[in-house]
Amino acid sequence: MAVPSARPRARRRPLVAALFSALALAATAVPAGAAPTADFAPVPPHNPYAGPDGTATMHGDTGSSDTTPLAGPGAGNLSSKRVALASACPTVLVGSDGHPVVLCTPIFGQVPTVHLLNPADGSSLTTLQLTKGSLLGGVYAYLDDQDRLVVVDGSRSLLRVAHRKDASGKWRLSVDRSLSLASAVPADDAVTGLSPDWQGRVWFATGNGVVGLADDRTGQVSTLPLPAGERVANSISTAPEGTAVTSTHATYLLTAAADGTPRIAWRQAYDRGRARKPGLLSWGSGSTPTFLGPKTGTDYVAIVDNADTTVRLKVYRTDGGAEICSIPVLQASGGPGSENSPIGAGNSVFVAGTYGYPYPALPDGAGPSVPSSADFAGGLTRVDIRPDGTGCATVWDNTLRSAAVPKLSTATNTLHTVVRDPLIPGTKGTGILDPYRYVQIDPATGRVTRSQQVGVGSLYDTLQMAGTVAPDGAYLQGTVTGVLRITAG
Repeated sequence: MAVPSARPRARRRPLVAALFSALALAATAVPAGAAPTADFAPVPPHNPYAGPDGTATMHGDTGSSDTTPLAGPGAGNLSSKRVALASACPTVLVGSDGHPVVLCTPIFGQVPTVHLLNPADGSSLTTLQLTKGSLLGGVYAYLDDQDRLVVVDGSRSLLRVAHRKDASGKWRLSVDRSLSLASAVPADDAVTGLSPDWQGRVWFATGNGVVGLADDRTGQVSTLPLPAGERVANSISTAPEGTAVTSTHATYLLTAAADGTPRIAWRQAYDRGRARKPGLLSWGSGSTPTFLGPKTGTDYVAIVDNADTTVRLKVYRTDGGAEICSIPVLQASGGPGSENSPIGAGNSVFVAGTYGYPYPALPDGAGPSVPSSADFAGGLTRVDIRPDGTGCATVWDNTLRSAAVPKLSTATNTLHTVVRDPLIPGTKGTGILDPYRYVQIDPATGRVTRSQQVGVGSLYDTLQMAGTVAPDGAYLQGTVTGVLRITAG
């Protein structure tokens, strides 16, 4: 999850990275006798109406698996470059032509802006401003099969933004197609998530709990309101079996009737707790629902609930919605909350904790948190679903403080993320001088295998935004002020 609004603070000199090297070894507790699997497959199938798997959506693919078939930074010394865009950049995508397309919200003015980046160095080649909307409206977007950014802007228009060179050889961004959703989305509402189905239509969900299906080829738009009081604060996921939506009360699988009208295939309520928690952006699950599974890659749907003292990973069968398991996660860190979508691959699920993360801004209607504040607990848990689908078991549980949505490379079996270390090792608070490290993690054990400090201070805050592995191996990570480009060699 990401908040597209933040104020940078003064930059400070980096601290000695060696002060924090011990954290990589001390953060993990692996249960005795754990027998992790060697491979993480399959992943959700490629959606023919989306861009390349791993880079087409914030969560990698339309199933929101948070996996990538790309390897990431390889052998050699790690280095990082901060591409300063004076914007919070939660959405970093890469098309089949290798050009990163980034959706950012400038610190000043807060008008959503699309950047086309140079693949070689991350510099901005050209920009296009979109109509301003709500804080979370327009955060989620995806690339279609023609490398166009598909997004709903503040005017409640579904846009397809293309990039191409003009007659003079300069790159330009332009709107190829536009469809108004004003008849389906009230003026006081905004689209928070969208994803294509296997017929090329676009599913969307709004903050106030309207789920819709739009076809910008024919102009048809159909909607279904969720029960009164239910909101949608995260993105949605699509698979051949249907569309998964998690509201602030329940998880749904929706399908389309013959006339294109959305309908509910199943609904599973979860424990949403007594209030929003610090480190979450809404009162309810922080999960974009994740499709995963050992047969088709979409056998199951996974989320994390918002129970008061211990949150649970909830896994449901995509066919029918029966619950596979409800298992406690993030117990080693003691931080009962996650704003991030789980990673799902084969029978394995990874959950990163965000409890206590200090967001500089909250969406309208987020409400007070209980307690009002807390230390950033972090935590990362791996859970495996039993091969026969009869339950789940914890493989490992650690206290790693991921400050971003982790990604799993299925090419190298490596987890990638950026962690936020405390200024004083061994403490739990956060501050404007915190150091940030890019890390690679062994998914079999949860241990950090490689790390490199990327910066110190608020300019480098990754704000629980998702990273993306580019085809050239660079790891692109949005921050509150631009994009980090992490490379090796």
